[in-house]
Amino acid sequence: MMDLIASDRLALADALSELTTDQWRGQSLCSRWTPAHVLAHLTMPFRISVPDFMAGLKQYGGDFTKFSDETADRDSSIPPGELVAILRDNAENPWEPPGGGLTGALTHDVIHGLDMTWPQDVEYKVPDEAMTIVLDALIGPSGESMFGVPVNGIRLSTTDLEWSAGTGAEVSGRSRDLVPMLAARRIPLERFNGDGVAILAQSLSER
Repeated sequence: MMDLIASDRLALADALSELTTDQWRGQSLCSRWTPAHVLAHLTMPFRISVPDFMAGLKQYGGDFTKFSDETADRDSSIPPGELVAILRDNAENPWEPPGGGLTGALTHDVIHGLDMTWPQDVEYKVPDEAMTIVLDALIGPSGESMFGVPVNGIRLSTTDLEWSAGTGAEVSGRSRDLVPMLAARRIPLERFNGDGVAILAQSLSER
């Protein structure tokens, strides 16, 4: 798994090295964040020691979201080239999100990689095996994705990989569109095909 994580991080670093100044200041798939904010967040575990992390978390009363947001706001001013270099230098860093293991680390990297590159239409070559693992991780057993996207009664499939999940009405699309959609990002449903798209649209409108 670490070899796969390292390959993905290097592919992401290569993709991000192509972003222009305007693209770094543009919109990501994360609300209110630019790609610079997202990369600051993604590299936070590589830049902040555990004691400093715990001290910062304590400063915000244990509210990780607020601490993370404030840190991303502050560190988004770091030159993008420096943050890309940190990502590249930590390709083999064995960091894991709490309780998520290495699969959680890979999922975190891929989702945020797409958060940065998808709106900028920059090619980010996620290894096929990595994308399959992330798609499997995003599908929960309760009729919702890990991020609460309703997929009960829907069969999801990719047009670029041999992957599918669930049963019911069909929703098919590229893996790079399905992953952020399942991560509750606002991906236009016109990106997908199948008789399940209307069902998915209705379910999302009721959330």
